Amino acid sequence: MEGVTDPPPASSDVAYTLFVEAVWHPYLRIARLLTGDPHQGEELLQDCLVKLYLQWHRVARRGDPHAYLRQMLVNGNVSRWRGRRRERPTAQVRDHPDPLPSHHDPNEDLRRALLALPRQQRAVVVLRHYADLSEKDVAAELGCSLGTVKSHHSRAIARLRELLPQTAPDSEGVSRR
Repeated sequence: MEGVTDPPPASSDVAYTLFVEAVWHPYLRIARLLTGDPHQGEELLQDCLVKLYLQWHRVARRGDPHAYLRQMLVNGNVSRWRGRRRERPTAQVRDHPDPLPSHHDPNEDLRRALLALPRQQRAVVVLRHYADLSEKDVAAELGCSLGTVKSHHSRAIARLRELLPQTAPDSEGVSRR
């Protein structure tokens, strides 16, 4: 049949499963920080992992699946952001929000501060400090110049210092206390 591809071999499934089990939590954190919402972050990661599975046999053979997944997360978040801009509000609310958690998350202030950053600055900070990528690697992931990454990073750190004066990371990523 035309257009139908063969499924990847079973050994590829095992490798993919092991990869997902190993990277789920770190990439979930990155996805949540990129989206600014735990539920949207999980949905973004799941969507990207499904797409990664469909390309797994090619990605695992030819490249770095970590870089591929990070790029998918950044691009997927941009697509979601663009899609939300086209949404239209309605007079009726269909879903009820989840009740507030019974405990305070100590990282809530940081999450809110990250949400206050523009999308590109937030992506730079997340990839630089949470994914632990170099400035050069962040530029490659975001498809921009090294100078753009540096300026986004500088502005983002300055803004985080304003929003979180007690705990803002300095330019080396070390918390000031």
